[in-house]
Amino acid sequence: MNIPSGHRYVTELGGRELVIETGKYAKQASGSVTVRYGDTMVLVTAEMQDDPKPIPFLPLTVEYEERHYAIGRIPGSFLRREGRPGAQATLNARLTDRQIRPLFPKQLRNETQVIVTVLSADQKNDAGPLGAIGASAALALSDVPWEGPTACHHVGYLNGAYVMAPTFQQLQESDLELTVAATADAVLMVEAAANELPEEVMVGAIEFAQRELRPVIDLIARMRDELGKEKKSFVPALDVDPADVDAVTEAAERAGLAQVLRTPGKHDRSTAIKEVRDRILDAMIPDPEAEGAAARRAELKSAFGTAESRVMRRMVLDERVRTDGRRPDEIRPIWIETGVLPMAHGSAVFTRGETQVLSVSTLGTGRDNRLVDDLGLDDTEEFMLHYNFPPYSTGEVKRMMGVSRREQGHGNLARRAIVGQLPDKESFPYVIRSVGETLESNGSSSMATVCATSLSLMDAGVPLEAPVAGIAMGLIKDGDRHEILSDILGSEDALGDMDFKVTGTERGVTALQMDIKVRGIDAEVMNHALDQARAGRLHILGLMKEALPEPRRDLNPRAPRIETVRIPSDKIGTVIGPGGKQIRELEALGAKVEIEEDGQVRIYTDDGEVAAEVKRRIEALTESPEVGKTYEGKVAKIVDFGAFVTLFPGTDGLLHISQIAEGRVESVSEHLNEGQPLTVKINAIDDRGKIDLVRPELEGVVPPRAPRRGGGDRPPRGGDRGPRDRGPRGGGRGPRDG
Repeated sequence: MNIPSGHRYVTELGGRELVIETGKYAKQASGSVTVRYGDTMVLVTAEMQDDPKPIPFLPLTVEYEERHYAIGRIPGSFLRREGRPGAQATLNARLTDRQIRPLFPKQLRNETQVIVTVLSADQKNDAGPLGAIGASAALALSDVPWEGPTACHHVGYLNGAYVMAPTFQQLQESDLELTVAATADAVLMVEAAANELPEEVMVGAIEFAQRELRPVIDLIARMRDELGKEKKSFVPALDVDPADVDAVTEAAERAGLAQVLRTPGKHDRSTAIKEVRDRILDAMIPDPEAEGAAARRAELKSAFGTAESRVMRRMVLDERVRTDGRRPDEIRPIWIETGVLPMAHGSAVFTRGETQVLSVSTLGTGRDNRLVDDLGLDDTEEFMLHYNFPPYSTGEVKRMMGVSRREQGHGNLARRAIVGQLPDKESFPYVIRSVGETLESNGSSSMATVCATSLSLMDAGVPLEAPVAGIAMGLIKDGDRHEILSDILGSEDALGDMDFKVTGTERGVTALQMDIKVRGIDAEVMNHALDQARAGRLHILGLMKEALPEPRRDLNPRAPRIETVRIPSDKIGTVIGPGGKQIRELEALGAKVEIEEDGQVRIYTDDGEVAAEVKRRIEALTESPEVGKTYEGKVAKIVDFGAFVTLFPGTDGLLHISQIAEGRVESVSEHLNEGQPLTVKINAIDDRGKIDLVRPELEGVVPPRAPRRGGGDRPPRGGDRGPRDRGPRGGGRGPRDG
C-alpha cells in the first residue's frame, strides 16, 4: 500500500517544534494543511467559489470544529455527537477570521470558506492559535487570492519574563494572556487579558510576539513559494471611478459637508448627510427617469460614501476636529445610575454619549456554575458575563436569532477585563452572572458594558479589588501622519483604520482588543494609543467613583446568604447521611447545603437564623470528642453500671456508676433520668474509641476510674455505644459515602 508522504515543514516556536504538513490529507480542497504542536493537531482547509456574489462585502466564513475524540471522550449529549459550537470554539473562529480578513483584496466578492477541525488535543497546547496558523498556510498554498502569510499565538508573562506559546497550565499562573497575529512587518490583531500590567509591558509583549512569530511566517512563505498554486483571477466588485469621487467630493465641499458632519446626534447627523447626498445626486442626474439613471445613481452614491470618508479624515488630520465636534482626545459626556432595578441583586446604567448599557448582576450558589465543556482543561465558570445587542439599540429592525459571534466576542472581552478583580472563592463563594443589555449604541458598547458591569457588581455588594473601565480608541492614518481618537463613534469605527479597545483599573491594563483595517501598525502608534487610552480611562474611573465610591457594605437583601464551615473529610458521609437522608433534613429547614471533597461546606439561604441553625447542626454532627473538654450532654440510657450520655449527635460516653455522686450509688435511676441534661467532662478515650466521662463538679471529690487497658488520648471511632457497640438510637453511618 502506497501512503502519500506529503510535504513536511518544521520550525521552532517557543522552544518547541511546530510541524506543518500538506499534500497528504484532504487533497481535493484548494488549500489543506495539518498543524501539530506537542500532541495537539488541527486540520485546516481553504476553498473559494468561482462566481462572485452580488453583495457589498466579502462573504468569508470561518468554521472551528471541535471533536470530542480529540481528547478520547464520547460527547455527553443525548445523540452522543457534537452539537453547535461552544463558546470557546466560536471565539477561536473569530480569532482566525480577524487575522485573515484584512488581507483579502478589497473588491473580492467570491464566497470563501476556511474550516478548522481539531483532530487531537493534548490539553496542554491551545488548538485555537494553531487553527489561525493553519488558515494562513492553507490560504497561502491555495488558489484563493490572499495577501499573507500571517502567524498567530499566545504570549504569557511569568516572573517578569515573556513566554511564547505558553501551555494552559502556564497561562493559569501568568499575569498576561496575550494573543497576537502579525505579518512579517506589522501587527494585525491583538487580544489580551492582563493582571493590571503597565502599558509599557503590554507594548513589549506585542513586540516580543512579533519577533517570535517571524520564523513561522517565513516558513509559510517558503511553503507558498515551493508548493503554492497560482492564484485565481476574479471579477472585482464595481469599483468607484476616481473621477466620480473627485467630482462628488468637490460638490460635497461646496455643499458644506464638513459642517454637516459636525451635526450633534447620530440620527440628526445621518439625516443631514443624506440630504446633502440627495441634493448632489439630484443635481448630477437631473432626469431620474432617463435610461441608465438608476445605475448611475448607485455609482454616485458609492462615490459619495468615499467622499464622506475623505472629508471626515481631512477634518481629523488637518483641523483635529471630529464629526461630533470633539477634539481627538475628548470623551463624550457620561452619566451613571445605580440600583435601578428593584428585584435585581445589583444593577447600573452607564451612558456615554449615545451609547448606553444596563448591566444586571445576580449572585447564585455553587450549583449555578457553568461546566466548561471544550477541549481545554476541565473547568467550571464561576463568573459569567453575557452581552446582548438588540436591534433597537441602533434604531433598526432585524430578525432576532440566537447569540451572535459578535455578542459572544464582546461578552468574552468584558468578562476578561473584570474577572481578575473579583474576590477569591474562599472569601466570596458566590457564582456570579452579569448581563449587559445594550440599550443604545453609537460607539463601543462593549467598553460601556465593562463600566456598567463593574458598577452593577459593586451595587450588588461584590467586593471588587478595584473598578474597571474601558475605552475604545480609533486611528486615522494617511502616510506618515496619524491621529489617535479617544472614545470613537460608530462612524469613526466604520470609516477609520483601527478599533483598539483598552480596559483597566487605576493601576494598569486588564484587557486589550485591537482590530485594524490597514496592513498593520507599529509600536509608536500603539504606544500613543495606550497613553491616550490611559488618560481617558482615568477620567471615566473618576466619574464612576463619584457615582459609587466603593462596593455596598451589605449584600442586596434579595441575594442568598452564605455560611461556611469546614469539617473533617471523613465526616462528609455523616452530614450526607444514609441515602442523603441527613442532608435532606438539613435542607428542609430552608437552606441549600453544598459539600466539597476537601470538607468545605457552604450553606445558602435567605434567612440568617436558618443558616445559623444548619451550621450548628453540621458542627454538632461532625464534632470530634476531646479529652478534658466539658460538654452539655443528655442522658440517653440508664444501665446497671452507669449511664450513657449523648455528647452530640452520634457520639455517646459512659458515666460510670462510681462517677455519678459522692459516696456509694446503689441505683443509678435514683440520681439520673433518661432525657435529663447533664454537664460531663471526658476523662479518657481508649484505643477502641470508648469514652469515659466524669462530672466536673465531683472532680477532686470522687477519684476518677483507672483508665481501661489501652486507654489514652486517641480519636474515637464513634464513642462508647454501650452493649454491642450500638447507641440507644441504634444504627451507624450507613453506606460509606452517605
